[in-house]
Amino acid sequence: MKEFDKLIEIIEKLRDPENGCPWDIKQTHQSLIPNFIEELYESVEAIENEDYQHLAEELGDLMLHIIMQTQISKEEEHFTMEEVLKKINDKLIRRHPHVFGDGYAKDAKGVKKNWERIKFEEKSRSRKSAIDGIPAKMPALIIAQRMQEKAASIGFDWPKPLSAIKKMQEEIEEFEEEFHKKNREKMQDELGDMFFSIVNIARKLEFDAESCLKRTIKKFETRFKKVEKHFKNNNKNMLNANLEKLDEIWEIAKKSEE
Repeated sequence: MKEFDKLIEIIEKLRDPENGCPWDIKQTHQSLIPNFIEELYESVEAIENEDYQHLAEELGDLMLHIIMQTQISKEEEHFTMEEVLKKINDKLIRRHPHVFGDGYAKDAKGVKKNWERIKFEEKSRSRKSAIDGIPAKMPALIIAQRMQEKAASIGFDWPKPLSAIKKMQEEIEEFEEEFHKKNREKMQDELGDMFFSIVNIARKLEFDAESCLKRTIKKFETRFKKVEKHFKNNNKNMLNANLEKLDEIWEIAKKSEE
């Protein structure tokens, strides 16, 4: 808490109209958004890379933004840090009745379901739907998974992962049908349904769809660069190779990982 209080004092001094920093004084809630988002993604990247020293630094940067936003709100008389902390403390106690009350949750899955149910009850006055409240600017895969989680919290869900897999297979067949018809608009719709079904499978298996796709992107990047390196080391132009040769080198790169 000593370092936390010190950080608050530093930001208050940076925002001081007379003796503070011109750049910090100039900032508003809106102007800080791009950097705020960037710091969040840098924290996520550090977690994915398991670089915990870097993560400690990035979490500090995130904390800076949280306190900066709170300081601006304090100056504009919207709310204070005490109010921010009270809100989250009260929320955590309220949404964990199995820990702080007489509620019950068998496992982490049950906790998640209870959280969404309690959240829906709390927000029912201001939200018309159980799937409202998801930030539209998040990546589409995350939106899809959060929407499915919210729907599942009130019982709208496949009973087992196999049901979701069968649904994906059905969507693939529907896409193939539109593909043969060369109906591009319908193909886009069916592709979207395929993505949504894949997210559903990930969710049912308790995987994060966004992280799964990132793993594949990283894997593709690694293998593709190995293919490039192969041609470079052999003084050959990759552009002159046919697909069969490229696939052959790709398989070599793939086996090298194993």
